[in-house]
This record gives sequence, C-alpha cells and structure tokens, in this order.
Amino acid sequence: MSLIDSFRKRKQYDTVPAALVPHTSIPDGMWKMCSDCKKIIYHDNVKQNFFCCPHCGYHFPLNATDRIRQVCDEGSFVPYADDFGNVDPLEFPGYSAKKQQAAEKSGSDEAVVTGVCDIDGHRVVLAVMDSHYMMGSMGWVVGERVALAIERAIEAGLPVVAFCASGGARMQEGIVSLMQMAKVSGALSKLAEAGLLYVVVNTYPTMGGVTASFAMLGDIILAEKGALIGFAGRRVIEQTINQKLPDEFQSAEFLLQHGFVDRVVERKDMREVLSLILSLHKRD
Repeated sequence: MSLIDSFRKRKQYDTVPAALVPHTSIPDGMWKMCSDCKKIIYHDNVKQNFFCCPHCGYHFPLNATDRIRQVCDEGSFVPYADDFGNVDPLEFPGYSAKKQQAAEKSGSDEAVVTGVCDIDGHRVVLAVMDSHYMMGSMGWVVGERVALAIERAIEAGLPVVAFCASGGARMQEGIVSLMQMAKVSGALSKLAEAGLLYVVVNTYPTMGGVTASFAMLGDIILAEKGALIGFAGRRVIEQTINQKLPDEFQSAEFLLQHGFVDRVVERKDMREVLSLILSLHKRD
C-alpha cells in the first residue's frame, strides 16, 4: 500500500500511524512566522534582512547583542562592567528565579546593556534595552546603569545614544523602580547642561515609565518603523475615557504625525541616520 493510499484510509485510525509519516529532520529555529503578515519565513532570510520580514517589513524585536552588532562599528563596543549582583529590594517571592530564567532566555544579565562604541567612526556612549529580559522592564539596575552611562558620557564629553525597548516599570521592585524615572531624567538634565547630544530610538515596545522618562527626553527622538510607543495600554485608556481609539494609535507613525517623534526610521537605515545626526552635531 502506498503512502497516499494509507492517508486515504485514515478514517480507519484514530491517528496516522507513525510508520506512515515521513521522517524529516528540521532544526529548531529554522523557520519563523511573521507576527504581522503571518507568513512562514526562513530564519536566515530574516537575519540577512536586519531581522525584518522580507514580505511586509515587520520589525522583529531585537536582543541587545544583535542590536549592538547592527549599529556599532565591528569590534568597537566595550561594555561597562557594572555588576550590582542580585538586587531584590522588596524580597519579592520568586523574583530571583524569574531573573535567572530571563537571563538564560535573553543572554543578558539585565534589561539594559551599556558601554562605549563607535558608530561610523563617531565615538558615543550607548545604552541598549532588551525586551527579551522581563519585557525590558525598568528596575533599579536598569536605572543605575543608564544613569552611570550618562555620567561617564559627561566626563568623557561624548554624546549618548539610547535604544529603548520596555514594558514599563518592574512591579517586583515597586517604588524603587519608579524612582529610576527621576534618577535617569536628572542625569539627562546634567548632560544637557554640559551641551552634549542625546539621541533616543524608541523600538517595539516602548511603554510605561520608560516612555514617561528617558525615552521622550532626547534632543532628537527617533522611532523604528511600526514601534509601539505609549504610557498606558490601549484597553486601559479605552476603558478610562469610554471611547474607541484609532487602530494606528500609539504606533510610531501615529506619534510622528502628532509631533511626539522626529523621524520614523527603518532598521536597515538606522546606522546611516545615526551617523548623519552625530556628524551634524559633532563638537570641534
């Protein structure tokens, strides 16, 4: 009996017998589905296209390592060695274990990586948030790392470039998390007083306390194509005002139309745009 005949007689079985199913070995991660157009895409094609869908242009969320690889000159990134240990100010149940799981999933020890690098030959201090680590939520370590990076930029006379990707404040740290909004905003005020440039790039997603602080304090505010940017979530707002919001509400394109961001940039063009901005604002 042929394989086709076997499938035609499938009603004889509760399931297809394993012996009749062709054994094909497909490595994990070879294919992925686009979250927008729902097409199945070969992973290497996505990677070669700056981790964007080759069909609809959807920008997949990047981890910090891939973001640094795309933006920085090869081999130029030197991370700041800020290791604050296991911070758990409220001794929140299960928090330490959750952070360990997040580290294994993302490959980062926290939701932000900071350091110094070159972007097309321009020396900058870089902060890159990683939504793969607890949705990029902002706790004490995130705030401390970003604030210290800004202070180092002031000492060295360097501009700051930040990539934001966050679900907001980290609930497991309570008020300690919310205090980071003021801490980082204060550091940025000192950066402005020193006459140094701050460029921020909002990516998918940039929400909550990060949006309410350093994501919207840039001298120049960029956003990746299709990025979700806002404070409260759509359903919370709709329930509060008892109105239906536009479909494009809180998208990067919507915020550009309403003056909240200066430019929406496709990922493939990000390095070139940053290089242009840095060259135009280069200090003598």
